[in-house]
Amino acid sequence: MTVGHLVRPVDTTAHELKRRFALGAVWIAIGLFVGMLLFLEVGRQLGEHQLTLLGTEGRHGIGVVDGVVFSLTALLIGFAFSGATSRFDHRRQLIVNEVHASGIAWQRIDTLSADSQDGVRDSFRRYVDELIEWYAEATGDALREPAGVSGAHHELWSRAVAACVTPEGEKARMLLLPSLNEMFGAVEKERLARRLHPPRIIYVMLVISGMASALFAGYALAGGPNRPWLYMGGVATAIAVAMFVILQLEFPRLGLIGVDEMDQALVELRATMG
Repeated sequence: MTVGHLVRPVDTTAHELKRRFALGAVWIAIGLFVGMLLFLEVGRQLGEHQLTLLGTEGRHGIGVVDGVVFSLTALLIGFAFSGATSRFDHRRQLIVNEVHASGIAWQRIDTLSADSQDGVRDSFRRYVDELIEWYAEATGDALREPAGVSGAHHELWSRAVAACVTPEGEKARMLLLPSLNEMFGAVEKERLARRLHPPRIIYVMLVISGMASALFAGYALAGGPNRPWLYMGGVATAIAVAMFVILQLEFPRLGLIGVDEMDQALVELRATMG
């Protein structure tokens, strides 16, 4: 059996979820880009108007205000990006822990009596297959464990307990059951980690701060002979791209930046199970 045979085809629902998320993230980035360009132009028009009315005196003190708004925008982007990267790395580490615990639990099935091993191994393979299928789908980012994974979990645990309560299973009771608990716990931690996202108000503040920064930047650009499109477009593009990447990192099973290479480790482990 090859590794490729262990991954079941991704259903249309999974593809549709990924497509919707990708389109949503793109539209958010485009909306932020266009909005910032608009506010840059509005700010420039306001600046031109103030220069006409007050001359250069109309610019007195704007550097202090600009610094506060630009610093807030930079702080929010840095906070959101750093948090998303940290949570992304944490999710990958949880999958590593899950694969490690699964490998140890599989090896400790050897502590069961020979006539009890086959049934437990069959249930173990089914459980890992269900996990691989879950992770291969975009719906793997859902908070609720699928019925297939839950059923395989209970089947594996029931068979392992039944094999361990026999007089011949005393050694396995000390080694196998704790390993299975550790494996189940690692899977549950990875699932619960999907709830860890910053409050939505952080993203709202980031958008508002970005628009305010564009407004003040446009005001500061007033008075020039031409619109500096390279500068205006560059600022809007940088912040829009940063928002897009943050969203991809926050939802790795739906976005373009995924944890597929870590999931592949589970597929490779399953390939060693025969």
